Amino acid sequence: MSTFGEMNKSNSDSSWLAITLDRRVSQPLQAQLAEGIRRLVREGRLGSGDRLPASRLLAGELSVSRLTVVTAYDQLVSEGYLVGRRGAGMFIAPELSALPQPPLAPEETQPLPRPEPLRAFDSAAPDVTGFPHRHWARLFDQVWRAPEPALLARIDPLGWAPLRTAIAQHLRDWRGIRCAPSQIVITSGLREAVELVSRTALEPGDCVAVEEPGHALLRSAFAETGLTVRPVAVDADGFDPELLGDEIRAVAVTPSRQFPLGMTLPLARRLRLLGWAAETGGWVIEDDFDGEYRYRGQPLPAMMSLDEAGRVIYAGSFSKVMFSGLRLGFLAIPAALEGPTRHLVTQRGAQAALVAQPVLARFMEEGLFSTHLRRMRRLYAQRQRAMVAALERRCEGLLAVEDVPSGMHLVAGLAPELARRISDVEASERCAAVGLRMRPLSGFFAGAPTRQGLVLGFAAFNEVEIDESVARMAAVLRG
Repeated sequence: MSTFGEMNKSNSDSSWLAITLDRRVSQPLQAQLAEGIRRLVREGRLGSGDRLPASRLLAGELSVSRLTVVTAYDQLVSEGYLVGRRGAGMFIAPELSALPQPPLAPEETQPLPRPEPLRAFDSAAPDVTGFPHRHWARLFDQVWRAPEPALLARIDPLGWAPLRTAIAQHLRDWRGIRCAPSQIVITSGLREAVELVSRTALEPGDCVAVEEPGHALLRSAFAETGLTVRPVAVDADGFDPELLGDEIRAVAVTPSRQFPLGMTLPLARRLRLLGWAAETGGWVIEDDFDGEYRYRGQPLPAMMSLDEAGRVIYAGSFSKVMFSGLRLGFLAIPAALEGPTRHLVTQRGAQAALVAQPVLARFMEEGLFSTHLRRMRRLYAQRQRAMVAALERRCEGLLAVEDVPSGMHLVAGLAPELARRISDVEASERCAAVGLRMRPLSGFFAGAPTRQGLVLGFAAFNEVEIDESVARMAAVLRG
């Protein structure tokens, strides 16, 4: 099917955009073109005296022969729709002004839905006001004002090579992972990452263990790929490898910061989990969704950095570091999965958009990514301290919070007195009524919840907003 763009020297350029020619149907192209012009006249989009494009120009725009256009024009002249003027071209016949015009459709009055505004305490929102937008715009302009030839050619389906190289270097510097750029796969997000893992490392029906409480999107993504999902309850130290059964083929964990509770998986458990994978041939899927945000000391080394058997698959994301609209993540895969992953992505096609990939590569190469990370770590550490202080000052007897030195949210447990009156679901609903947004901890359980609490994001809100919002929350919960 073809459409045509702007028709220079035509009085009704925009109307021509409504005509399409479909080579897949049996109707001749000249008949389709003639009918399209008739329809524009009947709808009043072409009026008496409007000049038509020259036959040669129109044929070029439509990628058809000039004879096709001339034949359509001749037919419409014979029907009285068109008149030709020597040396001037083809025009809509003047007497057609008497044709009844169909009533115009009423203008759409329903406003388009607007994005829901950010409200305290959104737990998944980074601070976007501190993002270096000017530097990002400069790099975007540099990349796409005069794109290098490789960007306009066939791109590696695993992602833009300089970005994969930059990510591999970042993982070495920040997470202690030594991997080659060939082991990096750019993804469009968590669902694609899960699909790739499920179809390359596992078989339909295999059982994968996940943390309980944990990430509902992760559970559903595994289930959608035909895997059996087995929630395993975490304790004060996180996931316990001793609870794994013989049927488990993979384990998905958040060792740097358990989601949503926030504890760090101890080294002894990490080593036991790696030993289990090496002995059984199982896989460890390390979801490091915000591992860079640790506020005391350096970020902990990733589990993949301890893996000698090649059984850990590392999943990372740029959404919490930069902005959610970027829609870019990545996998670091063991060398044994490089071939199957490349084959799968090549057959299926890449899902991660290319436009931002070369920009992000330069952003990382110039050190802007690391600088932004360090700046956000300092900012989020201040806001976390402000959140803990506000909760302790205003919510005594209502909520109990642990000062976990990492992440972008805190979990505040319901104090016994409050828990006797309302559930965390009701507490979140009451707060929503006064403009606050928080998720009940019970919603992170696949089975019956064993804990009650509120998940409170602080990263996107300054100290004044945090204190005022905690005050509103406290007033609602005491009422």
